[in-house]
Amino acid sequence: MGTHGRLAGKVALISGAARGMGAAEARRFAAEGASVVLGDVRVDLAREVADEIGADAAAAIALDVRRPESWADAVAMAEDRFGALHVLVNNAGIAGAQKRFTDLTYEEYLETVEIDQHGVFLGMHAAAPAIARAGGGSIVNISSVNGQFGQAFGLPYCAAKFAVRGMTKVAALELGSSGIRVNSIHPGAVDTPMLDADVNGVDPKSMFPYHKLPAGRIGAPEDIANLALFLASDESAYCTGAEFTADGGQTTGIGLPMFRMPTLG
Repeated sequence: MGTHGRLAGKVALISGAARGMGAAEARRFAAEGASVVLGDVRVDLAREVADEIGADAAAAIALDVRRPESWADAVAMAEDRFGALHVLVNNAGIAGAQKRFTDLTYEEYLETVEIDQHGVFLGMHAAAPAIARAGGGSIVNISSVNGQFGQAFGLPYCAAKFAVRGMTKVAALELGSSGIRVNSIHPGAVDTPMLDADVNGVDPKSMFPYHKLPAGRIGAPEDIANLALFLASDESAYCTGAEFTADGGQTTGIGLPMFRMPTLG
């Protein structure tokens, strides 16, 4: 456990930590003094990230967020290996089937909801008592801008991400007396492996003119990791039950006509 940095002395459990935003969060947290447990179904990849960080500050475990017993093992690893648990980042998620909702099977719907929604519930359910035992801390739930507005052909994903937004607020109300803050992050498009999957044969990165966002680019995993770091740290001590959007300006609206604004001067 590091003695210097914005998370010095804290222990964090991050789901979906083998790659993308989860791996970036693990690296960023460790760089700021945290000890990190990286949970993922791709445990071999998670171990590679943990090995990169170093055995003194990181450990990996197989974590299927759909299974309560898997969460119990991950929480136990945090307490047994590093002595406590102060931070949970519910990062694991899938995009799921991209179809008109009337063409979805119930099984396709459930696949996304079980990981993206039920996984968040199970993570909070398992981690909250441990965080309370440690004297309090922070839960950071990764939702999406699709937890703030709808997207055609994405009903299961939107349903799950809207649910995460609501669950975050209820958890904040119920856990505040135990010293636990709960907030949600709502990323826009981030350049991760999730965005590499074809949607009906189309590259998702070609479906939206990211260069025309106010930020002028697609998001990077580190953009979300930096926000998660703030919410995990004591710097956000007065923030709970809140939504933090990191989308390059996507939710600000649509320029008419849709063009890149000229620079000033």
